[in-house]
Amino acid sequence: MTRYSRQDVLRILRITRRQLQAWERWGLIATVESYGFSELSQLRLLRELQSQRMRPASIRRSVEAMQAVSGIANPLQQSAVVSTGRRLVFRTDGAMVDPIRRQLLFDFEPRGTSGTAVTMVECAPVNEREATVQQLFFEAIQAEETGERKLAMSLYERILEVTPGFPAALINLGTIHYHAGRFEVAEKLYRRATEADPHYVLAFFDLGNVLDELKRSAESIRAYEMALELAPDYADAHYNLAMAYERKGLRRRALEHWRQYLQMDRSGPWSEHARTQLRKLLSRERLAITHRTKSFCARGERVASRLELVTDATA
Repeated sequence: MTRYSRQDVLRILRITRRQLQAWERWGLIATVESYGFSELSQLRLLRELQSQRMRPASIRRSVEAMQAVSGIANPLQQSAVVSTGRRLVFRTDGAMVDPIRRQLLFDFEPRGTSGTAVTMVECAPVNEREATVQQLFFEAIQAEETGERKLAMSLYERILEVTPGFPAALINLGTIHYHAGRFEVAEKLYRRATEADPHYVLAFFDLGNVLDELKRSAESIRAYEMALELAPDYADAHYNLAMAYERKGLRRRALEHWRQYLQMDRSGPWSEHARTQLRKLLSRERLAITHRTKSFCARGERVASRLELVTDATA
């Protein structure tokens, strides 16, 4: 079985060391030095839940409640998960369960959205289309992680034929095109994801990345800003936005986002670069202030000299 190192996982899933360590502290993923496919899938799910602004404490409460009512050892791996905004519900054995309220639910939202569940008095079986989409999505992720990109693309495209507004499939397919250098195709897919779910933080972040590659800096900045409006603590968005502002010559705006990034990631793989950029910008700002002060003083001295000349002439 293919195993991935911690550094591989950070790169593949585009998460920070800080995020991974936080999930480990909350007991949402085991602390290990290498990961298999099942752990990678679990981390991908945690990343998606974070993009929907689900707090680790809320996820843990739902997981522990599901373990208590169902006996499932790892609900994040052994059942399908749906976010209701404040807690999780789980699809298992043809039903949806809210373990905290201990209720069975009907689910009226299409698969792949961050929608809500409506409470009923009996359980709702998974319909045929939904089951097909779930299976295709699982196979696509598996193909992607084992390097079978053509197969993964084909599976994501089949999902989108059935459910055109499936944000996760749009994002994953867009990312395959992005890594292949097909930036225009990736942009269209990311935009569709933002339209399908306007609260999907990762969609705006990825859109910002591809617009940056296309040298459309103003649009890229706006996409990162949208990601931060939805998730102000999204460290990677602060990092990329700081770089985008620097390239535009907007140093003071860049300063603020380097500071924000370092508040959230003091020891991650990119923190040293952020610290270096912050020092450079602060040094430039100090030099600029010194230069303006000296210029002002010089102008003041010239004015004083002219006044002295006038005074001498009239004496």
